[in-house]
Amino acid sequence: MKFSGLTLLGAALLATQSVSAHYIFKTLVAGGKTSTAAVRQPVDLMPYAGITTSSSSARCNVNPGKASETVTVGAGDKVGFQLSNNMYHEGPVSIYLGQAPGSAAEWDGSGERWFKIAEFTGTGQTEFTTTIPVSVPNGEYLVRIEQVGMHLGTGVTEAFISCGQIKVTGGGNGNPPKVAIPGHIHEGDHSVTVDIYNNNGAPYTCPGPAVWRG
Repeated sequence: MKFSGLTLLGAALLATQSVSAHYIFKTLVAGGKTSTAAVRQPVDLMPYAGITTSSSSARCNVNPGKASETVTVGAGDKVGFQLSNNMYHEGPVSIYLGQAPGSAAEWDGSGERWFKIAEFTGTGQTEFTTTIPVSVPNGEYLVRIEQVGMHLGTGVTEAFISCGQIKVTGGGNGNPPKVAIPGHIHEGDHSVTVDIYNNNGAPYTCPGPAVWRG
């Protein structure tokens, strides 16, 4: 993967927009339905700065509100998020599923229960969706989206994170390798420290585990 690249002028303009250009993944897309009630809404638009730390805030953001809905969606159907605003910042986007040990609404996201199902690079989009692998086992999940904003060009990241609650039906017996969050991205990982404005077009690998497609 490669970032599209920005001119120095473009980078400077984005820096001046940094406060006004913040956004959150506000709306869950699951099958043919959209829901804000199924999303654990972040407190505000401020990004999270501790994606490589041991803080539990790396899972679903800092003190997110409780979701009041769990959306039923079939394996093989679409899942993802819509943004509250355009994505102005450069940085990779990943979608994870976390297999809840019981009710998604009662799970805090702890333990090695997360696996990645999609990753993207780019800016300017307002929606990111993928397909739930058909072999995902039935049950309740947190679906988590993470953008690691690397627009500052300093190796200091700004993470934009949200979690939604889903119940998967019609699935299979897949057994993806799982990771814990935090811990999925290590401090010093080149994928989050590289200067995306001065990497001379080198290929870019998204941080975190490989995508599992079932």
